Amino acid sequence: MKSLANVPLIRFTFLSVITAFGLLLPVHAQQAQIINIPNQAQPIDPNNPNTLRPTVQNNSILSVDGGKRLMAEASQAVNSQNYDVAAKKLQEARLVFNQLSNFYQELNSSFAGIDNRVADSQRKLALETAQMRDEATYQLALVHRAQNKPELAVPLLVQIIKSQNPTRDLGKKAYQQLFELGFVDAPFPRGGSNTSSSSQQKK
Repeated sequence: MKSLANVPLIRFTFLSVITAFGLLLPVHAQQAQIINIPNQAQPIDPNNPNTLRPTVQNNSILSVDGGKRLMAEASQAVNSQNYDVAAKKLQEARLVFNQLSNFYQELNSSFAGIDNRVADSQRKLALETAQMRDEATYQLALVHRAQNKPELAVPLLVQIIKSQNPTRDLGKKAYQQLFELGFVDAPFPRGGSNTSSSSQQKK
């Protein structure tokens, strides 16, 4: 008889537990919807689920726009003379652009000989992001100069010259910084207009 007397209590407890879980489920579902809503790219068009569309990368850190945002934040920090923050933002931008350039180069290699149109497009993107990386590197070197840390600026400037070539504008600027730091003692380019005029005389 005692066991039968406990049956209603057990049944009531079991139903209470089920009811409690039932009440909790909508709350969790609402929370999940709230978490998934903000600014998430939709790779599939809801009006045509069989058609994929490119993912929007504006809000992604691993994108050209993401790197540019970091550059803009660094510029604001420089204007406020907050060089530590500026250096951090420029380091991050440099890494973003470097990764993008590497990825585009890999895609270029993968499509070479298969689809030259795609390969050329990826090669162009690789060059553009490499240029952005070198510009971020140059700005970072300038920040290190402002921090009186030439030991950090010099390796970056040398990397820029190696990447850009000494004859390109950014390469010349990087070498000029090395010259001003006293790391090199030979100015470049030498003679400027005199060099061009002498070359014309030789012709």
